[in-house]
Amino acid sequence: MGITAKNIRNIAVVGHSGEGKTTLCEAMLFNGGAIDRMGRTEDGTTVMDFDDAEKAKKLSVYAACAHFDWKGVKINLIDLPGFYDFEGERREGLAACGAAILVIGANGIIPIGAETVIDYCLKLKKPLVIFINGMDKPNADYKGTLTALKEKYAGRLAPIQIPVMQGEKMTGYVNAIQERCYEFSTSGPKEVPLPPELKAEMEEMQASLMESAAENDELLLDKYFSDGKLSKEDAVHGIRKGILTGGVIPVMAGSALTNRGVINLLDEIVTYMPAAADRQNTLATDLEKDDLVAVACEEDGPFAAQVFKTVYDPYSGRLSYIKIFRGKLKSGMTLYNPNTDSEERIGQIFALRGKKCELVSELTAGDIGALNKLSSTLTGHTLCAQGTKIQFDPIAFPKPCLSLAVRAKDKSDEDKVFAGFSKMCEEDYTLGVEKRTDTGELIVSGQGGIHIEIAAKKLKSRYGFDVILSEPKIPYRETIRAVSTAEGKHKKQSGGHGQYGHCKVRFEPCESAFEFGDEVVGGAVPKQYIPAVEKGLRECMTRGVLADYPVTGVRAVLFDGSFHDVDSSEMAFKLAAALAFKDGILKAKPVLLEPVMKLKVAVASEYLGGVMGDVSKRRGRICDSHTEDGLSTVIAEVPLAEITKYATDLRGITRGQGKFTTELARYEEVPPQLAEKIILEAKK
Repeated sequence: MGITAKNIRNIAVVGHSGEGKTTLCEAMLFNGGAIDRMGRTEDGTTVMDFDDAEKAKKLSVYAACAHFDWKGVKINLIDLPGFYDFEGERREGLAACGAAILVIGANGIIPIGAETVIDYCLKLKKPLVIFINGMDKPNADYKGTLTALKEKYAGRLAPIQIPVMQGEKMTGYVNAIQERCYEFSTSGPKEVPLPPELKAEMEEMQASLMESAAENDELLLDKYFSDGKLSKEDAVHGIRKGILTGGVIPVMAGSALTNRGVINLLDEIVTYMPAAADRQNTLATDLEKDDLVAVACEEDGPFAAQVFKTVYDPYSGRLSYIKIFRGKLKSGMTLYNPNTDSEERIGQIFALRGKKCELVSELTAGDIGALNKLSSTLTGHTLCAQGTKIQFDPIAFPKPCLSLAVRAKDKSDEDKVFAGFSKMCEEDYTLGVEKRTDTGELIVSGQGGIHIEIAAKKLKSRYGFDVILSEPKIPYRETIRAVSTAEGKHKKQSGGHGQYGHCKVRFEPCESAFEFGDEVVGGAVPKQYIPAVEKGLRECMTRGVLADYPVTGVRAVLFDGSFHDVDSSEMAFKLAAALAFKDGILKAKPVLLEPVMKLKVAVASEYLGGVMGDVSKRRGRICDSHTEDGLSTVIAEVPLAEITKYATDLRGITRGQGKFTTELARYEEVPPQLAEKIILEAKK
């Protein structure tokens, strides 16, 4: 195949939802000859948004891969969703890429999602290029957008071109380092004379780029100080080095929709973005030595790779997207999976182009592809050569933060619906499913409402099950606040043996869920019937007297009763105990309890006040808060009923930048006015 790690670029395309990421991918694929014409997101005809859910929503839902060649370089594009709900897909794509292109609209601002992605790429030390898109639109504000970026990321931004504008439209660009001007044409960029009015701006940009290049290399810095400038070759080398270390973020502009500036972007990807061979050694754990080892991008080394995404195809079964870190992958190989301590026989190998899988004979170090029908390998798992037991760190996924109850339209499908969602959780680690014993509901959890909605639609298309989504029930409890005594007598005569059970029970609050005591004297209740009384009371604890919620914190003491030599039985005493329970709990001042959660929120310090104020409105109590390096952490206790949609609400408060976790702290009494509403609603 002639492909080596030196001529492979693995590029994730990221940004806020609706900024044109998929359209940019389409333009790059078209320019690279991978497709004959550009599709449109609105028409559902793009290579990357091929799933039915994506076509219906007109937005990217899943990470999609496609490859093409540009000037002798293989470029693997990974188009990542921009919407918050699909954070898991972004994590998968960024784990596999060597660099990223951020697409941002020329609107004079930094969108919420763009800021989040830039910060995440900087955290991961992923080389980044920013493409200001939409320069064909009326009122496109390139300078305003650039200014906003420079203010937020001071010292990192390095614009490497000047847009040439005619009216409100971009008609070409000046490459500052090459000192050349290009005009867009139907056959691609065409070199034209440099407009005199842009010469001063170009020289200013050149000086800035040389300074950025020098700051990233000590030798170049010495040369810059001694000569006052750098050669074009030195400037390119310094900027490339700065991109690799994250110190420089180049900025370009154009229009993905009209395919303007895209060829320039491709040229700069080849020039500046790191090749797969430039990847610094990736760390893995040597399982035999229990030590970290460096995995260099060597084509001749022992094979090592990681599965970064798993999808299920209705025809070909499980398809595993794989990033190769070392060695070569060939059909027929047997590889070791240290995560499951099992072997995998490699069958067909594919290169990806959207939903199309192109059969290839091999893949080499630094490349991305797919394997089908792996038996026990899932997302995040390592595949390595036999005899080299190494394991890469798993991909870090955010935990589900929003839950909805799911009910099958056909009750007979309940178990199948649970099995279907469980299968989908194997390919989406940000999705969760459980059967709650306290409420009896099937709960599906995800990153947001749209995430769960799309999962439900996938269940329908894949397995044929219709489901209804609703807010989950709050698992309230009931308890008592006073001591009471009650008498239960079950007496029935219907010819022959009758039924007789009689017990007197004292009910009192306690710390544990349920306690049973026996204070019967003189054989008022024979010993063989006492377990039946306890069993009858325990069964009643599942449904309280206020709103049918489970009862907790009750000690029941059997202290007296009576029996009949012939008519008494275990069943009769169970029924008598149930009568005593209802009467006794009603007299013991029953109250409603609600779950109170420990809420931990991490936000930028500028949103601290808004978060704390919001917590107070939710009947919450602030337990602690502190700020360090611009990041604030708030720890609070809030009733679960007040934060069922907190994932969505927090995004609104923090412009999408807040993260939170919850765990059960304890149960507390519901305020009387709220308890009345809950009890009335339950009785309906």
